[in-house]
Amino acid sequence: MESATCYLYILQSQSSGRLYIGQTANLDKRLEEHNQGVTPSTRNRGPWKLIFHLELPNRHDAMVLEHKLKKWKNKKKVLRWIERQKNELDE
Repeated sequence: MESATCYLYILQSQSSGRLYIGQTANLDKRLEEHNQGVTPSTRNRGPWKLIFHLELPNRHDAMVLEHKLKKWKNKKKVLRWIERQKNELDE
């Protein structure tokens, strides 16, 4: 059975500005893992700062959105998407 909620999250490296997109059920633990070098794809590229997260109803939805954003392979496009999301949440 799927977990009730899952988070799509976007991190930004404070040393290089690089973005990392992922999904998890435990946002705090996952951010800690990235900053401790547990995740190979982000190791030695931090420290990482959480710049956006979105709670979704299940892991499947989070994975679909994660895949969509990663396919863009364009930092500016992802940052524009984040701004639109934040504006929608403020309305």
